[in-house]
Amino acid sequence: MKYKKTMLFVSAIALVASASIASADKGDKVENYLDRKGDRIDHRLDRKGDRIDHRLNRKGDRIDHRLDRRSDRARAAGKDKLANRLDRKGDRIDRRLDRKGDRVDRRLDRKGDRIDRRLDRKGERFNRRH
Repeated sequence: MKYKKTMLFVSAIALVASASIASADKGDKVENYLDRKGDRIDHRLDRKGDRIDHRLNRKGDRIDHRLDRRSDRARAAGKDKLANRLDRKGDRIDRRLDRKGDRVDRRLDRKGDRIDRRLDRKGERFNRRH
């Protein structure tokens, strides 16, 4: 009789232990999935930010180059004030576009961080439940 109770108790402990291991394994799978998903989203947002920043840099360089050519022609014609004004205008536009690219990059970084925090919380909730 005592042997049966001991065996029943040991089998119950083994069942609980195996269930908790299976639950932990399931939690790890879910957490790994959510981590990979967050990495994919973050990578996609980084590429998008790089594309936008590259496009704005090219646009600023084109405008600055065009205004530099006009400035050179004006300087050759003896119009130094016009040349200086065109140089400043090109630099100002280039700086504005650089700042715009930085703002877009920061916005996408914040968005990626928000998504990552959300997925982390989701994984933690799943681990607490199971």
